[in-house]
Amino acid sequence: MEDTTMIWIEKYRPVTLADIVGQDDIVERLQSYVKTGNLPHLLFTGSAGVGKTTAAVALAREFFGDSWNLNFRELNASDERGIDVVRNQIKQFARTSPLGGATFKILFLDEADALTPDAQAALRRTMESYATTCRFILSCNYSSKIIDPIQSRCAIYRFRSLSAEAITKEILRIAENEKIRITGPAIQAIVYIAQGDMRKAINALQGAAILAPEIDAGMVYAITATARPDEIEDLLSTSLSGDFEGAEAILHHLLQDRGIAPNELINQCYRMIVRREMDPHLRVALIDQLGTTDFRLSEGAGTEIQMEAMIAQFVLQARKHGQKG
Repeated sequence: MEDTTMIWIEKYRPVTLADIVGQDDIVERLQSYVKTGNLPHLLFTGSAGVGKTTAAVALAREFFGDSWNLNFRELNASDERGIDVVRNQIKQFARTSPLGGATFKILFLDEADALTPDAQAALRRTMESYATTCRFILSCNYSSKIIDPIQSRCAIYRFRSLSAEAITKEILRIAENEKIRITGPAIQAIVYIAQGDMRKAINALQGAAILAPEIDAGMVYAITATARPDEIEDLLSTSLSGDFEGAEAILHHLLQDRGIAPNELINQCYRMIVRREMDPHLRVALIDQLGTTDFRLSEGAGTEIQMEAMIAQFVLQARKHGQKG
């Protein structure tokens, strides 16, 4: 195995737009900007690990060449959410002239949906005032949290979650390059854990590779503190069969012995429930209970009580709807 001291998400981060996987339509349109030499303000929206930051950096590299880092700045709005970050850091960068013969600079604002409404209003004014010297690329998970005046000034690109095929291909490429042996079930486990997030997939691969030169599925689930799908199925089938004590024992094993986070367990239960065969009314009731438990935990309620109450409701709802495991 190759040296694992370097973080693989950086080592294998695409350098050019053409290297980006799973976002072919977006890549093609971004490449057209490079060909014309002009760029509007952009809004990248999508879940984590799908290539938003990578696309912004690659775009800057292709526009500016060797001087790209002189004319590109990345800020994370979640670090400073208020209006001061706009007045100080953003405005200061936007107002200065580009270097190295470039006609404009690029400011990439990651997690822009973390900005307060007042800060977004100030950002909109800055985008208007310095459009001749600076183009803005905003990145967010939820475009609905970006005010309409900013959205209307941007070309919006919606990055989709990466397919299992795209993640599998990249994992196999990295494993070959790092001289790692990885089993088929281990690849399936990484795809399951990643949920379309390439960053999560590569981190899981590196975490497992540090433990041993040959990776199996058990190592992947252990290093990521994720329940196996069959363990989630056992929890649900035991609950829906009416065996509260049995379900409680499984729950305690997953939470305490395996160290799986409650919100991760809720997410995995949701993924299993939506694809499991069951009465539609029961499915609605179970998902509603998952939402209630998730909300209560986010409000600081006790983990053990809320998780046990959740499976208790699973048992009661199964009896109500005549489900037998």
